[in-house]
Amino acid sequence: MIFQTEFEFTLPRGYRDRDGNLHRVGAMRLSTAIDEIAPMRDPRVRANQAYLVIILLARVITRLGDLRDGDINPGLVEQFYAADLAYLQDFYRRINETGASVVEVTCPDCNSRFEIDVGRLGGS
Repeated sequence: MIFQTEFEFTLPRGYRDRDGNLHRVGAMRLSTAIDEIAPMRDPRVRANQAYLVIILLARVITRLGDLRDGDINPGLVEQFYAADLAYLQDFYRRINETGASVVEVTCPDCNSRFEIDVGRLGGS
């Protein structure tokens, strides 16, 4: 079995760049210990603990549309819509706690059990 370290996602709203391009599909890698420790030294986090998530997401998002690692930074993450930020926080938690973006669910009508990929739930 191959250990998956990067997971695709689709943002509910998406990031629109200066040229008007909408970026919704991206990828996030698993977090390392340093990803969670390093932001604690940042003065923006020391001034406001809520900023931790901005820096953390900027470190672990590897791709968003045409944007790659070097393009994704805290300034860009600050521009995400609140719905996308909430989605990414939940996605981060899921993949780092379970190592997968697939969850088992039960149909409330027929009680059938099946798996869904929550990385694709943000999209339409």
